[in-house]
Amino acid sequence: MMNRLDTAAKIPRPDDFYAELLALHDGRSKEQSDAINARLILLLANHIGDRDVLRQAMEAAAGD
Repeated sequence: MMNRLDTAAKIPRPDDFYAELLALHDGRSKEQSDAINARLILLLANHIGDRDVLRQAMEAAAGD
């Protein structure tokens, strides 16, 4: 059985999380921000660990 990507809102105080995410990039170059984003994606992908769900997330992010 394939797991499905769950896009329901689950983050408490999402505006606060978004502000933290933006603050992570403050004062950094584009290259540094890109590297942080790549590391964050890989850490979260590893945490999810389900290739089917990850594939669905990639497709959703690409707009396909």
